[in-house]
Amino acid sequence: MNIKNTIKKATASGIFFLFAIISFAQIKTEPVDYVSILTGTLSKFELSTGNTYPAIARPWGMNFWMPQTGEMGNGWSYVYTADKIRGFKQTHQPSPWMNDYGQFSIMPIVDKPVFNQDKRASWFSHKSEVAKPYYYKVYLADSDITTEITPTDRAAIFRFTFPEKDNSYVIIDAFDRGSYVKIIPEQNKIVGYTTRNSGGVPDNFKNYFVVVFDKPFTYQATVGDSEIRKNELEAKENHTGAIIGFATKRGETVHARVASSFISPEQAELNLKELGSDSFDQIADKGRKVWNETLGRIEVTDDNIDNLRTFYSCFYRSVLFPRSFYEIDAKGEVVHYSPYNGEVLPGYMFTDTGFWDTFRCLFPFLNLVYPSMNEKMQEGLVNAYKESGFLPEWASPGHRNIMVGNNSASVVADAYLKGLRGYEIETLWEALKNGANNVHPKVSASGRLGYEYYNKLGYVPDDVRIGQSAARTLEYAYDDWTIYRLGKALGKPESETSIYKERAMNYKNLYNPKFKLMTGRNENGEFDKTFVAEDWSRAFCEGNSWHWSFCVFHDPQGLIDLMGGKKEFNTMMDSVFIVPGSKGMESRGMIHEMREMQVMDMGQYAHGNQPIQHMVYLYNYSGEPWKAQYWAREIMDKLYNPNPDGYCGDEDNGQTSAWYVFSALGFYPVCPGSDEYILGSPLFRSVTLNLENGKKVVIKADNNSKYNRYISSMTVNGKVHSKNYLTHDTLLKGANINYKMATTPNITRGINAADYPYSFSNEK
Repeated sequence: MNIKNTIKKATASGIFFLFAIISFAQIKTEPVDYVSILTGTLSKFELSTGNTYPAIARPWGMNFWMPQTGEMGNGWSYVYTADKIRGFKQTHQPSPWMNDYGQFSIMPIVDKPVFNQDKRASWFSHKSEVAKPYYYKVYLADSDITTEITPTDRAAIFRFTFPEKDNSYVIIDAFDRGSYVKIIPEQNKIVGYTTRNSGGVPDNFKNYFVVVFDKPFTYQATVGDSEIRKNELEAKENHTGAIIGFATKRGETVHARVASSFISPEQAELNLKELGSDSFDQIADKGRKVWNETLGRIEVTDDNIDNLRTFYSCFYRSVLFPRSFYEIDAKGEVVHYSPYNGEVLPGYMFTDTGFWDTFRCLFPFLNLVYPSMNEKMQEGLVNAYKESGFLPEWASPGHRNIMVGNNSASVVADAYLKGLRGYEIETLWEALKNGANNVHPKVSASGRLGYEYYNKLGYVPDDVRIGQSAARTLEYAYDDWTIYRLGKALGKPESETSIYKERAMNYKNLYNPKFKLMTGRNENGEFDKTFVAEDWSRAFCEGNSWHWSFCVFHDPQGLIDLMGGKKEFNTMMDSVFIVPGSKGMESRGMIHEMREMQVMDMGQYAHGNQPIQHMVYLYNYSGEPWKAQYWAREIMDKLYNPNPDGYCGDEDNGQTSAWYVFSALGFYPVCPGSDEYILGSPLFRSVTLNLENGKKVVIKADNNSKYNRYISSMTVNGKVHSKNYLTHDTLLKGANINYKMATTPNITRGINAADYPYSFSNEK
């Protein structure tokens, strides 16, 4: 295009339009621009495509905000198919299954004061919705109001654009199960607290909030259990709220500055100071900068816009949880309300994560890309142990009685073994030993349920009224290996560590040679006589034997030996994708994980649930690494996208997202606690990891495309690399990794034993 000649011929309006095009073309797309916070929201109880909600937040922020389409108390607070918004909710919900705590909502309306959540709800359209991590905007059609939100870690600003009305209102809904509100008209302020929660809190739990408007009130009312009480300024009962009002001109903006605290009303006021004197737009700009800095740790160059959107949308989900649960007091010191004992104590606290999910690759992702953040999280675990006597396995915000395993051991061990320091590792060492040999007296998911049987027999029996016995055994064995590894790194004597080394082999006690799979086993030593590989649950947790039999993260070689060698092992791996997904569907009442596996048409491979997510990478241990390359790319291409149906099951607090982030880089941490990342198939043409220590990892994949998914050859720092893994140390020092990709597999690369990753059986 000859711009000079075009300009000469253009009219004045044409010149303006032309320069607008040129200016727009010069705008740089930044990482946050690729993020869709609506990915995964097209979900429901029966079928999850993420079970996410649009979290308007800062990375690891204490408070998130969201548009609320569901009824109060409904875990599915926002679903993409909804067409009405009931309010804008401060949320701490990790998933719909765990539900929420510390929640209240804000909703603008016009014409008459209405509190009922259904009557105040307004129609909206996704076409008039702007949803970004740092900014949300939506048009409420019934009231002709535009609502905008931009957050900080513990505060937020709302901007309401009203129509011309003598009666414009804003509702504060403190929710039920015990709440309090107070209107302070002379300060344009509303304060209060909400206690609504779904468990895991001490008796004195409250979330104290403060809302300050920039327009005086001409109407005020409190609400108590659905009764609107005009000119009453205070209410304390089961379900309270406040309604304030004023006259507005068309296009007039009213701002509400909001913050909350789990500590006290005074601390909520301090948290409000996070906003300073900044305007709405300034806070939004700062939020955008924070997100770009956070996501900018990984720079991707590629032509496939869909893959970029999927990648950064997954990346966004990978840095939300575990959420910060600490605050900064008047002295500028870090303090937290303890969700374990109800006291206000010094130091960090984090919550809203289930280690059963996130030990697998979310925490290894933090250790690689954000180690200083995980150092704070490790200090938070120290505090959790001191305050409750156990490390949490699922925290929201305190101990929750859900899922199996003792995977806090993995989270602690991997962090220290990856070089994280600056916290009381000796306290955590004691915590791991305590958790391995005890069970929480009230919350059996913390510690080890069945530890007495496991320590005596080498497995949890299937007939002693302890569910998911095989799943527990397999995870306890891996967890014992991580404790052993940490003990060695800390220089602990063999007399202290040898028992964990021995128990790390307990996975073998469940191997049933008749089926070449793991099965339940009775206390008398007999294997389950009714075993069917495709049957869900019973001895397993949210899965079947095909999913769990490969959960020997620390010793794939030992598993290969049990199955009869590499050929037999690969046959069993291949079979996962061959056995029809419809098999096993009648083995128990249908749960959404079963349906999600069935409809994906990948046999028994159930990527929508965590136990099997590492499986395809095990081909690197058995002489067929090209199959890992094929399946890693197949999963990325088929089971992920940046749309509202973007996942193939629950996203689960960053785990399923971090799987994609790691896999798109071309490697995955199969065994947290080791220093290895196992190779798959890099998705992008070029990626740069900007590590926290200032080093860079540059990954280039020549000839990469949708069809060129196989590694023909690769070099690391200019040297030919035949191994099927990269080490943490190699990456931390900075590295140049170059792949040459091809349409057909190189069946001579990575097939020698010297190229295989770590297995405990090979340790000398």
